[in-house]
Amino acid sequence: MLNSIFSDATSSVDLVSILLCSLCSIILGIVIALTHKATSKYNKHFLTTLAVLPLLVQVVIIMVNGNLGTSVAIVGAFSLVRFRSLPGNSKEILSVFFAMSIGLITGMGHIVFAIITTVLGCIMLLLFHKIPIFEIKKQERILRILVPENLDYTSMFDDIFETYTKKVDLEKVKTVNMGSLFDLTYRITLNKDINEKEFIDELRVKNGNLKIILSHPLEESEL
Repeated sequence: MLNSIFSDATSSVDLVSILLCSLCSIILGIVIALTHKATSKYNKHFLTTLAVLPLLVQVVIIMVNGNLGTSVAIVGAFSLVRFRSLPGNSKEILSVFFAMSIGLITGMGHIVFAIITTVLGCIMLLLFHKIPIFEIKKQERILRILVPENLDYTSMFDDIFETYTKKVDLEKVKTVNMGSLFDLTYRITLNKDINEKEFIDELRVKNGNLKIILSHPLEESEL
């Protein structure tokens, strides 16, 4: 049942087999795109990419057809495309590899295996999206503060943290602006029902109204 529809991977393939694999790639690519749409932030261009990618990878695999030299060239081409493109988040990278893997499987003629892999993969993505097993605590934040170099940052915010937070960890300290400023990165857990604006306003009084960023752990921005 899981055997390839191609009788010999090193020989030429017939048109019917190619069309069958192509149809399977298109359908499974659309399923992957719809799953990504249901579980992540998306845009139309990225969903289109996911829907078409299995077909393109499948065509490449069929054309390579066991040729080692061509395989190395194709890997090099894919690497150039990857490093010339903008980096995505982890979910987007996962979806791209998912689509490429399905294209690889259909390109080798294993249609049933491709269908099973797509179904299981999509079910796992939907389950992990619905089940809060890996979710970060809602009150957890990344706090980044700029302070002048002449201030002792080790204890200057302690009274504010005691009022507004349950837990505070200073994760990183670096100097910026030719050493005239300290860039502090904290991972904090806020108390429930606090006013975040009041929290930031009190921090601004302490750091001389320099830049402050309060973000969710996966939305941390560069200062």
